[in-house]
Amino acid sequence: MDNETLLQKARDYVSQEQDLFFKSQVVQLIDNNDFTELNDRFYTDLEFGTGGLRGVIGGGYNRMNPLVVRRSTHGLANYVKKAFPQRENSAVIAYDSRNFSDLFALEAALVLAANGIKTFLFTGLRPTPELSFAVRKLGATTGIVVTASHNPPEYNGYKVYWDDGAQVITPHDKGIITEVRSVSGPIPVISKEDAIKAGMLVMIDKEIDEPFIKMVKECSLRPELVREKGKELKVVYTPLNGAGAMPVQKALSDMGIKVTFVPEQKDPDGNFPTVKYPNPEEASAMRLALELGKKENADLVMGTDPDADRLGIAAPDNGEFKLVSGNQLGVLLADYIFSSRKDTGRMPEKPAFIKSIVTSELQTLIAKSYGAATFDTLTGFKWIAGEMGNFETGADRYDFVFGDEESYGFLVNKDVRDKDAVSAATMTAEMALYHKSQGRTLWDQLRKIWSQYGYFQETLISKVFKGEAGLHTMNNLMEKIRSNPPATFAGQEVVVTKDYKDGTSFYTKDNSKRKDINLPSSNVIQFVLSDDSIVTARPSGTEPKIKFYASCRSKPGEPIEKAIEDVKKKIERISEALNRLIGE
Repeated sequence: MDNETLLQKARDYVSQEQDLFFKSQVVQLIDNNDFTELNDRFYTDLEFGTGGLRGVIGGGYNRMNPLVVRRSTHGLANYVKKAFPQRENSAVIAYDSRNFSDLFALEAALVLAANGIKTFLFTGLRPTPELSFAVRKLGATTGIVVTASHNPPEYNGYKVYWDDGAQVITPHDKGIITEVRSVSGPIPVISKEDAIKAGMLVMIDKEIDEPFIKMVKECSLRPELVREKGKELKVVYTPLNGAGAMPVQKALSDMGIKVTFVPEQKDPDGNFPTVKYPNPEEASAMRLALELGKKENADLVMGTDPDADRLGIAAPDNGEFKLVSGNQLGVLLADYIFSSRKDTGRMPEKPAFIKSIVTSELQTLIAKSYGAATFDTLTGFKWIAGEMGNFETGADRYDFVFGDEESYGFLVNKDVRDKDAVSAATMTAEMALYHKSQGRTLWDQLRKIWSQYGYFQETLISKVFKGEAGLHTMNNLMEKIRSNPPATFAGQEVVVTKDYKDGTSFYTKDNSKRKDINLPSSNVIQFVLSDDSIVTARPSGTEPKIKFYASCRSKPGEPIEKAIEDVKKKIERISEALNRLIGE
């Protein structure tokens, strides 16, 4: 983009942005003729994707700031009014601890109120699952949670929800995007005082907090065990300076389980001073919790991300705390939930388990052993929530029991329609207590599961593509994989190639291509190898990178030490092959 065009766009932004902090950033760049930085902030508009917004905080059209929030929210308001012209529409907004989250939440609320949409705004930070719960509880048309989830501190964003409490999917996602892109001219807005006076802005807190915590506690499958022995379980927990502290502590303490916080990470702080990424998937983010867990001789260490929708844990094994992967925790929860429902007579007539296509197939085997049907969805919890909705309205009325995806997202109830680390944390604590009462650790139970079904191991390799040129490089790599798929991978024959973009599978054995994938179109390619390994390539929907997933397994009944070693070698060979593919 030439310098004159950049200056024109920058001056246009300055003329519309009302917040002095964000406006002054761009004014200074203009005064300094910093065209490199101006290009990064204005070469494109921050994309309102299928889930909402996410970007670096700062002034400019390619940044998260009040003007971008206002424009996006006005587009959302326009779509809501067109979708439900006869309805008395309303919205709920929550926000986490990230920098400017409270400001962005208020900006969104005032735009919605000015558009005639009654808005319920939490008085302080709340987790994403509570926002989903609140949308359903209040019968709202839409919802927004201001968060950038587990991204670095310089990011913020917001996710949009529909009246079912789930993130928006087709056709609403595309309809909202169209409206957002068509926004021009002044954005209607109202002051906070006038909005409250007119009844268009309602501040909320305990009227949602109390039923939400009640619901979380009612997820318990063995409440008698928790009441009798909950005080025997030692739990160390870190909210990673996010929104999880209050609800997780409240739910667990009400159940009689004491929580010891990592003190440096208890209070909300959008700078996340102790970690590079506030992500419980990262070993570095859990370091302080692991150290405290060892010091306290804890039975369980847990961590949630800033908006408390992701849960990571660690458990002791032979005296040392070991991190449990998202797939492994999903396996443990599936095993505990289905077995507990069977043992206590609470298994529904038609139980259902839902997972993403890149989540471990070991969970499918466990669900099947308890007579549950498994439903695979695209990556993203909105698809799991969508499948839950189908159970309630479709011809086959399955009963949802459990849902998860490998990226540390779990759902153990029907009242939230997104991943819920608060309920998952209480369920995980109960599970750890149960196994402790039986004389085993969580790692002991994992080994027992592997002995029965076979050992499974997964890995994830990500390739980041930065800037304007990076996007083209990423797209070219995906097209290369799609147009010239490998016949072999890491020494194994590719027996099935699945292209989720056109819904087809190519079967090598009979050289046939069939349209047999009944899922929405998605830019994902998956290879099934002759040893049952699965390799998947998927561009991220929220970040400029491609994620490569690999899952390998052993046969049931093999000695566990040999199985672990053999599968480790498979993973290494696949990782080498993926790195070569990325580097070409």
